[in-house]
Amino acid sequence: MKRLKNIVLTSLLAPSLFAFSVSATECNDFTNQDVRKLRSKESINLCQFKDKPLLIVNTASNCGFTPQFEQLEALHKEYKEQGLVVLGFPSDSFFQEENDEKDTAEMCFINYGVTFNMMATSDVKGSDANPIFKHLADKTRSPSWNFNKYLVSKDRQTITHFGSRVKPQSDELKQAIEKAL
Repeated sequence: MKRLKNIVLTSLLAPSLFAFSVSATECNDFTNQDVRKLRSKESINLCQFKDKPLLIVNTASNCGFTPQFEQLEALHKEYKEQGLVVLGFPSDSFFQEENDEKDTAEMCFINYGVTFNMMATSDVKGSDANPIFKHLADKTRSPSWNFNKYLVSKDRQTITHFGSRVKPQSDELKQAIEKAL
């Protein structure tokens, strides 16, 4: 009976283990990270966005740049069908994020109508930075404030940094996105 239980368990787990190993081997860059989504127990592996350009943004709920959420959402809607993936990473690294993820989620999803992926709150600078932002800082520079934007090429070889003052709908950023697509 124990042997039968092991066979059944193995047959149930084998497909998911195979799927994980395939996705992990197909993505051997800095995006091979499991990241928890904002106000969720669900995590996603960023490798699922392989071969798509990424726009990675460190966000905060109580910043003068917080209204950029509207333009980021507009970018997401304008370019998602062409392959652009917008990823928001709320952070309290500059002491302008809510203490409770529920409040952060409300700001993003209710107040600004964000539909692009928002990750759980994490540090984005210094030794405590999440692995994604450590890599971005190594290749370009660490965010100096909220709403820094990092445009990552499909092949993950080119990372272009845009500071907080560069608006998501600026010609500069939109031209870079169109080139990356």
